[in-house]
Amino acid sequence: MAAGGRRGGEELPVYLARPGTAAVPRQKRGGLFCSVEGAFESKTLDFGALRVGQRRAPPPARPGPEPGPGPEPGSAPGPDSDAGELRAAAGEERLQDLAPADDTSDRLLIKGGRIVNDDQSFYADIYMEDGLIKQIGDNLIVPGGVKTIEANGKMVIPGGIDVHTRLQMPYKGMTAVDDFFQGTKAALAGGTTMIMDHVVPDPESSLVEALERWRERADGKACCDYALHVDIPRWSDRIRQELHTMVQEKGVNSFMVYMAYKDLYQMSNTELYEIFSCLAELGAIAQVHAENGDIIAQEQTRMLEMGITGPEGHVLSRPEELEAEAVFRAITIASQTNCPLYVTKVMSKSAADLISQARKKGNVVFGEPITASLGTDGTHYWSKNWAKAAAFVVSPPLSPDPTTPDYINSLLASGDLQVSGSAHCTFSTAQKAIGKDNFTAIPEGTNGIEERMSVIWDKAVATGKMDENQFVAVTSTNAAKIFNLYPRKGRIAVGSDSDLVIWDPDAVKIVTAKTHQSAAEYNIFEGMELRGAPLVVICQGKIMLEDGNLHVTQGTGRFLPSSPFPDYVYKRIKARRKMAEMHAVPRGMYDGPVFDLTTTPKGGTPAGSTRGSPTRQTPPVRNLHQSGFSLSGHGQSWPSTPLHLAVEARRTVATEVPVQHRTLLLQHGSVHGGVSTVTFKPLLLSGSFLESEREQVAVDSLRRPFGTQIDEGVRSASKRIVAPPGGRSNITSLS
Repeated sequence: MAAGGRRGGEELPVYLARPGTAAVPRQKRGGLFCSVEGAFESKTLDFGALRVGQRRAPPPARPGPEPGPGPEPGSAPGPDSDAGELRAAAGEERLQDLAPADDTSDRLLIKGGRIVNDDQSFYADIYMEDGLIKQIGDNLIVPGGVKTIEANGKMVIPGGIDVHTRLQMPYKGMTAVDDFFQGTKAALAGGTTMIMDHVVPDPESSLVEALERWRERADGKACCDYALHVDIPRWSDRIRQELHTMVQEKGVNSFMVYMAYKDLYQMSNTELYEIFSCLAELGAIAQVHAENGDIIAQEQTRMLEMGITGPEGHVLSRPEELEAEAVFRAITIASQTNCPLYVTKVMSKSAADLISQARKKGNVVFGEPITASLGTDGTHYWSKNWAKAAAFVVSPPLSPDPTTPDYINSLLASGDLQVSGSAHCTFSTAQKAIGKDNFTAIPEGTNGIEERMSVIWDKAVATGKMDENQFVAVTSTNAAKIFNLYPRKGRIAVGSDSDLVIWDPDAVKIVTAKTHQSAAEYNIFEGMELRGAPLVVICQGKIMLEDGNLHVTQGTGRFLPSSPFPDYVYKRIKARRKMAEMHAVPRGMYDGPVFDLTTTPKGGTPAGSTRGSPTRQTPPVRNLHQSGFSLSGHGQSWPSTPLHLAVEARRTVATEVPVQHRTLLLQHGSVHGGVSTVTFKPLLLSGSFLESEREQVAVDSLRRPFGTQIDEGVRSASKRIVAPPGGRSNITSLS
């Protein structure tokens, strides 16, 4: 046997060759062992560089300074250094850019990252081109001119989706300080690559016109993709028609109604029922701001009368019971109309519990806590610093219970609450100060668009309540599924948008208004130390955040239409409709006696006496000339009197007519209501005697228990009731 692993000129198998003499196995290229389905369907090859007879041209070198002496040991790399390393405060290497490609290239390759979706995590490389993910796997074949980012085992997650923002929102002639440019810039700095903003129409304006105004504002300023919800300020037939237009033509599938703000936006229960029914037919989602507006209005007046005018009056006039009551009412109405319900800004334990319980019963309802309710509490409303206390004013208010954030994070981790928003709506201190003498005039809104993902990681993942996959679900994937944007958004897969974040779970940052991207003067998370932060943010296939620096372009954001009937929501709605179909019970037609409502007694109901015992009532003296029956006989036949007249007549005879003048009332048919068991002789009345037969029948009826009938032989033939087929049991049976 030859030392080189050959025997008789033949190459030995690898398992028989001596150690160190076997040939290196052929490397499998192209990601053939990748477990991701469809990861290599759209490979991009530079065939021009691989033509026969030509050598592949090397990628163009990036312009840089002339070669010179290298940096001194221990010195930080300069801005033009090819290493492109991101280092933490402790000097640990975070990221390395290995490719000498053009920084402006729209072709990106992330190597060595751990891809984290809502359902699985795995190591793979990601190749992006033209704003889409083209390949996922190992050892990918990619063209030249690709910018390569070495993730070094860090998490690669889908870009965050903030489902609730209110950027550039008008309020009483003012506008929130964060417009679509400043707000989306702050979002990208925190790892959010898409927002969903709320359109707030004027009470008398058109929904379609308001939507166009919002799109015009956002298209010129937004730095990331966006979608829109539309608030419904009032309800009318014209709004109903506009809802059809919005859903079918304008790309909006979610609408918000208010149960608060009396005399401005508040809806009645009847209006809520009609709106929910309409939205269910259109395949849209009903969002609610859940607070009892009627009681809030009363409590606000009471607080101001007591001299409480500061921000603490805001939370005192809006106890969490009012939020819980409205949440329960909204869930009830949505259940009756079989409409999916989305509760915005879940701020209290009781409201969160109601959503959790409703979901366990099978209701299609979703809960959205916001950054503020997940990261802080309402004890700051009592701060001596008015500006600080006013910065926390939001509705529903933050709970004064300091254990509430931890409780809500637990429900978010367990899946009882499904998504997270920021409700980012910032006003300057001067704008907030218009309510310095009246807390009801303070503009409502807090920051949170930049801090949202770090707050959830620090409060839920770092504490062990939530795993990394659930983190992706509540910050991105669930929102994309609910609003029908999945899998374009909210997932790392071939064909999805290249909105990615390289996330460092070990990074630590201290929140401060001095360094945040918002234009707000105060940050409600000021001084908070948060674990977990984005290292690289990629939006639309372009690097937006790298080395701690933002590279954003105003107006590059795109409006993404949301189509109706999202499967994630309406699969259960359709199943519930089939189970809840109502049918009439087949039965025979009722042909028994029917009470005559046209005949009413002339006498009124006796009123209780104010003297004597409060439970004992003395009937008033009755005028016999106004009785509902006749006492004169004169040989005439007795009339057929309705049941209630017979009872009234017998009561009159027993209680009001003197004993020596009492007579007996007899009607053809049934006699009800025995009022006496005394047997008396025929008495003279109006010059006539009662016939002995009729007297005996009347006496027998008086002896019968109340509600029984006399012999059928007394009933007039013309008045006889014919029983329907099946006998009397067909009428009276309850089975």
